[in-house]
Order: sequence, then C-alpha cells, then structure tokens
Amino acid sequence: RRVTVKGRSEVEVPADRISWAITTVETGNDLQQVYANATAKIDKVYKFLAGNGIHDGDIIVGTPNVTDNEADRWSADRIPYRYKIKTVVTVNSAEVDRVRGLISRQGELLREGVAIIGNDYTNPISYDFVSFQEMKPKMMEEAIANAKLTAKQFAKNSGSSLGKIVSADQGQFSINSKDENNPQIKKLRVVTTITYQLKH
Repeated sequence: RRVTVKGRSEVEVPADRISWAITTVETGNDLQQVYANATAKIDKVYKFLAGNGIHDGDIIVGTPNVTDNEADRWSADRIPYRYKIKTVVTVNSAEVDRVRGLISRQGELLREGVAIIGNDYTNPISYDFVSFQEMKPKMMEEAIANAKLTAKQFAKNSGSSLGKIVSADQGQFSINSKDENNPQIKKLRVVTTITYQLKH
C-alpha cells in the first residue's frame, strides 16, 4: 500500500535586480539636427543616472533607431516631420531601491527638456530575483518536510505507519510577482510530490 502526497514551500522576497528602459524620441526634418538633439538628450539622461550613483556598467545606451517617413510608401497620413529618432537607455542594476527612487524622480529630466515615453510596452520596467538558486535547497527541504507531515497524518488516520519513500520528484519551482501593484516583491513557490510506503 502506498500514499502519494504533495508538499509545498512559499516565501516572499524583494526583487534583487531591476531593469528600467528610458525611451526618448526626437523628430524633425533636418537629420543632422535631429540626431544632435537626440544625442544631447541621451547625454542628459546619462548624467542624471551617473550623477545619482548608477554605475557605468549598469547603463546601456542602445543604438538610435531612425525612421524616415518619406521612405514609407505605405503611409497615407500626412506627417509634419520627416525623421524620427528613438533611443533607449537601459538601466540594469542590483540596486533596486536606488533605481526605484530615480524612477519617481524622472520629472527632473522633463525640466531639462527630456521627455520620456511612458507606457512603453516594448520596454516595461521589470523586476527579477536572480538569487533564486541559493534558496532552492532550503525550500525543497521545507516542501519535503511538509509532505512527510501530511503522509504521517494519513498513515495515522488509516491505522498504518509510514514506510520508506518509493518515489519523489524534484519539485516544480515558480517565481511570480506578489500582485500587479507590487512587481518588486516576488513570490517563490515549490511543490513536490512524494510517494511513501504504508506499513500495517
């Protein structure tokens, strides 16, 4: 006779990595001037980040994306400008709180003439928990212990005693945001399935 039980372990942890993409757009009809203005904006963004303690290695300046509207034969709309340059500066840092503080202060860039595109679905702010591997052994231990408690209770209720483990999986791990309002808090979860022998 056997019994198969599930054990789980859950824990909430703060994210230990953040990625913030700062997108700016410059438009106009003179390509050289548009490029110069776009470069000036990027310089201001870089100075804002570096001046507030973001390390150079955590700042990635993307290649400018240039659009020539006159080259778009399929566009039927009348565009008031010919060129558009879109540039993305990405902050990828382990200093989550520092970067979150700068996100709330991005209005300072607006005062310097740098408008950041909001709700850029192609480059959303993302949070990660990269220390996950360090927590796996402890969580697995807790999940197995919980499974054993359930199995012991089942054995007791059935007038049996718990025998050895017949089979066990490695557990299914998942990492999700706590909720849509708290993406900086991660919920770690593991569920393991174990089959025990029952002795009468």
